[in-house]
Amino acid sequence: MREIEILAAPRRGLFVPGETRVYLRPLDLEHDGAGRAYVAGEADRLLGGGPHRFQRAEVILRSIDGIVAFSGQIDNLRDWALDAGCQDLFDAAIFNLTHRHAMLAGKYWERPLVMGIVNVTADSFSDGVDRLDPAVAVSHAHALIAAGADFIDIGGESTRPGSAGISRAEEIARVVPVIEQSIGFGVPISIDTSKAAVMEAALSAGASIINDVTALTGDPESLGAAARAKVPVMLMHMREGPRTMQDDPQYDCAPLDVFDYLAGRIAACERVGIATSSLIVDPGIGFGKNDLHNASILARIGLLHGLGVPVMLGASRKSFIARLSFDEAPNDRLGGSLALALGAVEQGVQILRVHDVAETHQALTLRQAVLDAR
Repeated sequence: MREIEILAAPRRGLFVPGETRVYLRPLDLEHDGAGRAYVAGEADRLLGGGPHRFQRAEVILRSIDGIVAFSGQIDNLRDWALDAGCQDLFDAAIFNLTHRHAMLAGKYWERPLVMGIVNVTADSFSDGVDRLDPAVAVSHAHALIAAGADFIDIGGESTRPGSAGISRAEEIARVVPVIEQSIGFGVPISIDTSKAAVMEAALSAGASIINDVTALTGDPESLGAAARAKVPVMLMHMREGPRTMQDDPQYDCAPLDVFDYLAGRIAACERVGIATSSLIVDPGIGFGKNDLHNASILARIGLLHGLGVPVMLGASRKSFIARLSFDEAPNDRLGGSLALALGAVEQGVQILRVHDVAETHQALTLRQAVLDAR
C-alpha cells in the first residue's frame, strides 16, 4: 500500500488536470451546539449541517507519481486551488462537506446516533450467543432499545470472515418474527442483508432502513428493490465476500480506495433513482482489510464526509482490536470499541453501529458534558 507523503506546504505542479484526484478532509472540528447550523454567512464552515464547525482541512492529491497531503485554513487552501487550476474540484468538495443532510428516519444530526446490533444467528463473531430463538433475539432487541439505541439493526446471516451463506427463505424466517416484535417502540428498525427478497420481506414486516454490507452489489435485484422501497440505505465497503475477503487484501491507498468505491456506489444508486439524501456510507472496518488498512481508514475516516452523505462506523468488538491489544475475547473488547467510536466522533462520524449500546451512550454523554462546559 502506498504511503501518503505529508508536506509542510504545497509545491507547484502537484495538480495535473485529468491525472490528479483531489480529496478533502475536515480538520479540528469544533462542537458548535445543536440548532446553530447555517447561521447566515457561516454555512461553509459547518459539517453536514450538524453541530461541528471546521476552519481547516487536509488536501490529499493522488496521481500515478505519488500521494501527497498538506493542510491549512480553508481560505488559504481555496487560494491554492485557484492558483493550481482545481478550484472547481475544491469548491465541489467543500459543498459535499457542508451541505445539510436530510433527517434519517426522523432523527436529526445534533449528536452522534447509536445503532444497536441484533444478530439472529448461531455463529456471530461478537459473543457466541445463539439467538436463533426469536424470543431470545427479541428480548435482546428490547434491551438495546431500553438502553437508548436510536436504531436497531437486525440481521439473520453472519458476515464474519469465513462464514457461509444461508438461503433467502431461512434468512427471512429468522429476521421477520424479530422485526415484527420489535416495532412499535419508536425506534426505527434496519434490516442487515444483501438479498433483495429479504429486504422486501423485512420492510413489509416493519423495518424502515436497509443496511447492506455489499453496498447493493450482492444481489442483482437489490438496487431495484431499494429504489422501489424509497427508504434510507446504508452502503458498506467490502472486498469480495465473507468467505474470501481476508485472503491477502490489497489496496493502493486504503482510505482513498474506500472513498472511490463508495463514490461509485452512490453514483450507481443515483442512476436507478435512489436519492443521495437517503444514503449513508460505512467504510467496512474488518471487511477485506488487514490491520494496517483498518487503522489507516480510521485515521482518516473524516474523508468520507466528502461523499456528501452521513457516515456510519461499525468497529464494535472487531477482531483487529484484539490483535492490536492483548488478544481479548469479543466480550472483552469494550475499551477498544469505545476508543474507536470516540475517535470517529471526533472526526464527525454521525452513526455508531455497536453491540454495547448503554456503554456507548454513557461515553457520548460524558463527552458532550465536557464539550458543553467549555
